[in-house]
Amino acid sequence: MCNYPYKKLSGISSTQTQNQGIARYPTMASASTFSLSSLRAALPSPPSICFPNGFSPSNLKIARPKSGPRPLNSFVGLAPLLPIFSSPDSFSFEHCFPTVDNGSRFFAMRHGRKVPKLNRPPDQRKALLRGLTTQLLKYGRIKTTRARASAMRKYVDKMVTLAKDGTLHKRRQALGFVYEKQIVHALFAEVGERYGDREGGYTRIIRTLPRRGDNAPMAYIELV
Repeated sequence: MCNYPYKKLSGISSTQTQNQGIARYPTMASASTFSLSSLRAALPSPPSICFPNGFSPSNLKIARPKSGPRPLNSFVGLAPLLPIFSSPDSFSFEHCFPTVDNGSRFFAMRHGRKVPKLNRPPDQRKALLRGLTTQLLKYGRIKTTRARASAMRKYVDKMVTLAKDGTLHKRRQALGFVYEKQIVHALFAEVGERYGDREGGYTRIIRTLPRRGDNAPMAYIELV
């Protein structure tokens, strides 16, 4: 609550208020009869400011920078003050927002890009797929995540296709991808009687329970 003493309005008394039926808070019609001086006298006086000895408010001076851009007339948020936008006619906010393209902090959605990244850079992703392909050709059936199983499927089919061709160039290509040479030689020797009549689809993915811990979807991938 405000503790300022209220002053009595000049030109009107309490008896006149009661006799004439004027409300405590006058309406626009009754307020028009008050003068500006009477309304100003009814307001509380402002607090006084104490200055030290020998100091007067007339000595106050506001320091302005001698060099640099002038302050903008419009609010631009966190945008830096640039001289190009320091003109008095600059009221546009378009320069405050970054451009949305593929070269800025905002990137477009990966439409049509079907390469699974597997949360790894390209070199580690290639090494992971080579190791999974080697293990599948060695054991015939492995358990991994569904994303890795789907990503390695085409590489296993490619190795089988190279083995069905059987030429020296295809063998060297398979040796450059599979880590163990014995597996490549065994694949080239047995692929004719196992997949001779099959034109594709040399692997099968069987879904299983999620992995305990991170609940990652798991699957078995095996050779047909």
